Amino acid sequence: MNLPIAALLLLFAAGVADGQALRPPATPLIAVDPYFSVWSTDDTLSGGPTRHWTGAPQPLSSLVRIDGQSFRLMGAEPRGTPALAQTRLEVLPTHTNYEFAGQGVALTLSFMTPTLPDNLDVLARPVTYVTWRARAADGGRHAVSLYFDAGAELAVNRPDQQVVWGRVQVEGLKVLEAASREQPVLQKWGDDLRIDWGYLYVASGGESSQAIGNGAELRQSFSVRGRLPESDDLRMPRFVYDGHPTLAFAFDLGSVGGAPVSRRLLIAYDDQFSIEYMYAKLRPYWRRHGMQAAELLSRSWKEAASLEESAERFDRELMADLGRVGGPKYAQLAALCYRQAFAAQKLAADVDGKPLFFPKENFSNGCIGTVDVIYPAAPILLLLSPRLMKASLDPVFRYALMDRWKFPFAPHDLGTYPLANGQVYGGGERSAEDQMPVEESANMLLLAAAVAQVDGNTAYLEPYWPLLHKWAEYLREKGLDPENQLCTDDFAGHLAHNVNLSAKAILALGAYGKMCALEGRGQEAAAYDKLARGFAARWVEMADDGGHYRLTFDKPGTWSQKYNLVWDNLLDLHLFPAEVARREIAFYKGKQNRYGLPLDNRHDYTKLDWTVWTATLASSQADFELLVDPLFTFAAETPDRVPLTDWYETTTGKRCGFQARSVVGGVYIKMLADRAVWKKWAALAGQ
Repeated sequence: MNLPIAALLLLFAAGVADGQALRPPATPLIAVDPYFSVWSTDDTLSGGPTRHWTGAPQPLSSLVRIDGQSFRLMGAEPRGTPALAQTRLEVLPTHTNYEFAGQGVALTLSFMTPTLPDNLDVLARPVTYVTWRARAADGGRHAVSLYFDAGAELAVNRPDQQVVWGRVQVEGLKVLEAASREQPVLQKWGDDLRIDWGYLYVASGGESSQAIGNGAELRQSFSVRGRLPESDDLRMPRFVYDGHPTLAFAFDLGSVGGAPVSRRLLIAYDDQFSIEYMYAKLRPYWRRHGMQAAELLSRSWKEAASLEESAERFDRELMADLGRVGGPKYAQLAALCYRQAFAAQKLAADVDGKPLFFPKENFSNGCIGTVDVIYPAAPILLLLSPRLMKASLDPVFRYALMDRWKFPFAPHDLGTYPLANGQVYGGGERSAEDQMPVEESANMLLLAAAVAQVDGNTAYLEPYWPLLHKWAEYLREKGLDPENQLCTDDFAGHLAHNVNLSAKAILALGAYGKMCALEGRGQEAAAYDKLARGFAARWVEMADDGGHYRLTFDKPGTWSQKYNLVWDNLLDLHLFPAEVARREIAFYKGKQNRYGLPLDNRHDYTKLDWTVWTATLASSQADFELLVDPLFTFAAETPDRVPLTDWYETTTGKRCGFQARSVVGGVYIKMLADRAVWKKWAALAGQ
């Protein structure tokens, strides 16, 4: 597709009119990091309580009064207050926009998290903006007022923890605060956890009223009387389940006519310390120069209008390129993936202020810095923020350089979130048992080569060259025909002689040769290029199964997605004959189910990220969309109302496991296949 932006916007509008708008399984409202992440899991924003990505209730509520009658916009309470009709939902990379209509008024409620990849200072801020816009839709005038609240549940792991609250003095702002009483900083680690240290803030300008108290009483006061209580409830500390302490704001818009009237607030979370890396407690990146919460709130408020403009411009341009490269359904799916990909990771500052980016294995095993999570999530970073790609790789490289890591292959992980103090998976640092040696070594080599390709040099890799060489040597010995070992797709058990894993290892060897060439190591580059080409030729013979290529070298009549082959073109390696991809794509077209292409012949489940990688092997746009459109259908029809899963059944659309993971950033790999688009966005972000 090669359409101008205006034509693409018309195309998106036509798709929405034809019923092609994506119904998200869950809709991002606040999407900042693994702890500050709140979603709507219903068809309408007023259909139920908002939840943390883990499913735990973290209530946000909004009401509107129109000419003295109250309606719910967000949340299911008060139950006696009817919901204003929701007429539209739009999810863009940095925005979630809801539209409502009733009583002669049209109203928009928007959530904007400024995840702008060209500005890490802004991207790192734990801030989401909430904006209402109201206008009369019937030619008359209407008295309109608005209500918003956030429960103290956002500041604790469980409702049986005690909280405290209060008001904070910040010049030009009205600020409410809630926090756990105990403040157990970085004292818990694991998967199904919420934060219970740091401070929740809700802030707005002087044109608001505020109150802190029992959430049900605050909502009832506004719903019935149109105003908040005149004093705060100061009976604290209190368990969250005891009255559900809540921070509330109200806005009186006055008489609203045809011109839109807007109000805005921000909701923020200051964790103070974010990650423990090799036993050093790391500050969030936005705090690296000593910024405190008051400055964060003040600066975020003052810059709200300019950030809104930047975020809208970013959304328009990225959506246009997504549509041009992959089509309207692909663009909508990628938009839903955008904030999730970033919100499943945390940007912290090293002791010298350098950015370090840590993904969490959400509802997988809770690991932090997992290499086979960094690998599938990488395309969105390689496209939009090479700095963050390096910030993801740095903690792994530095750990692997330590004497503690005694193996000749790359590690699997750095620990259990938020403690990155050393590998915990498989044999950990003790043994090679249940490690992923070929998988992780090849992952690191391929991503290192992709970074070098973006940079046009190997300067970033200089400190890590001994590791790259060691891992390449390991793959020389073990990569062509892998032993019985784990790989990232071993949902059905271990596999020996894994054909897709072998392809990854061969491409990684070629990638190392390419890095050697960039480094000026001509003899070594030629040797590895020759090795990789020889392995690729043997792979074609060993894996051939007639019209396609096998799951394992020793099992005829089997098949699998060969998604790793995508790097052959992305890195300009061209180790495998083009016929390999053509045969595979032709074969896959006969194996699809309603919700996508199974991962291999053993089961009907698939991986959403890998399927887009596989589809990117297609030589035609029609074949790409044929493989990707079922993923759109899955997202729109899955019965599991959770943040997007990447592992699900292609026949039923049911989740197999995992949700809210960063690996959905892999959907952006199609954008890397367009060299002009990749170059454009990487240049905008800087190195």
